[in-house]
Amino acid sequence: MGVFELKAQREKAEDFRSLHHGRRILILPNGWDVPSARVFEEAGFPAVATSSAGMMVSLGYPDGEVIDRQEMVSAVRRIAKVLAVPLSADVVAGFGETPKEVATTVRSVVEAGAVGINIEDFVHATKVLYPVEKQVEKLKAIKELGVSMKIPLVINARTDALRYAPGDQESKLKEAMRRGLAYRDAGADCVYPMGLTDAASISIFVKALNFPVNVMVRRGLPPTRELERLGVARLSFGPASSYAAMGLLKRAAREVLEKGTYESLVEGAITFDELNSLAVPKA
Repeated sequence: MGVFELKAQREKAEDFRSLHHGRRILILPNGWDVPSARVFEEAGFPAVATSSAGMMVSLGYPDGEVIDRQEMVSAVRRIAKVLAVPLSADVVAGFGETPKEVATTVRSVVEAGAVGINIEDFVHATKVLYPVEKQVEKLKAIKELGVSMKIPLVINARTDALRYAPGDQESKLKEAMRRGLAYRDAGADCVYPMGLTDAASISIFVKALNFPVNVMVRRGLPPTRELERLGVARLSFGPASSYAAMGLLKRAAREVLEKGTYESLVEGAITFDELNSLAVPKA
């Protein structure tokens, strides 16, 4: 990476970090390929993230680490190449069991153009949470990597304790907070409790961490103004953008087959020139 490229990427990373500490909530859309990411950039979002589920499925793999790491990195590179705004990459659980292996993955996506990463704390194949101590070591390695690369990499540490920790919901929330505090202290810049949707639990979590918290768009999640009031720093779309796009295609397919009409295909559609423009950087 040349001096000019390093400076530009460092500035993007600094801009992305500052968005987590602004007066307004950071609304972070998740794209799965070049055109979806460009659509979000054109809409005016200040940053874009990748969706592991959306990206993997678009490339012919189920969500998780079934995909080859280099194929994932190549997809991140294609997206980063056309974006002017900061890009955060979802690296699933890091594509490795050791801190060194995870750091290798993160280095690859940073070299591909990402300035932030999202990393999970469970094994997709078994739905078992990694021990907190093991995840902490991974996060420390990622933090050290950012320092060594001279890029203030933004680390979004996701915990799936609300889904996979034992016990009732109260116990799961306590475990999510325990993990969140540990991840914060290990160098994360934002903590992402997957599955947190109700206002009361969000408030408890945010107050316990006193630190940037990410929640994801889900049915039943309070609107952005309420999330801001609760102190949430970041709202990500996750795979919701892919769900919405595939839902539209399903409706359009049914309409043509069942009614012989095309309104779902043409209403609100972009033009050929607009589609073509999404393959290149914003003019």
